[in-house]
Amino acid sequence: MSPRLAIEYRDAAPEVRAVFDDIKRTRQIEDVNNFWKYLARDPATLKRTWESVKEIMAPAALDALTKEMIYLAVSVTNGCGYCIASHEAAARKAGMSEKMFGELMAVVGMANETNRLANGYRVPIDAAFEP
Repeated sequence: MSPRLAIEYRDAAPEVRAVFDDIKRTRQIEDVNNFWKYLARDPATLKRTWESVKEIMAPAALDALTKEMIYLAVSVTNGCGYCIASHEAAARKAGMSEKMFGELMAVVGMANETNRLANGYRVPIDAAFEP
């Protein structure tokens, strides 16, 4: 079985190039990162994923830094090395300091620990926390 390869811009079909161009324009970058190049093997998935990411990650009620830090926290919890690297870089670009990173990692670690304890003990939800 041949290894899966990234699709480079020069080798991309027109529908893939259109998505790559939108990513580059939106993010103001010279080239798309590997995540998008690998998704380009399936143009429909590439387009659908980009459209969703573009919509969800756009600043709205939550600013870009907050969204990137949430994405980083979830990526750490899920153990996605690629996503950790990508969203840590994006969070730092959006203003995350080393101190903020340290606090974020402390919260992620604590949340994972207490979540597992609550699940393991099957702690019932307090009435005060119910909607």
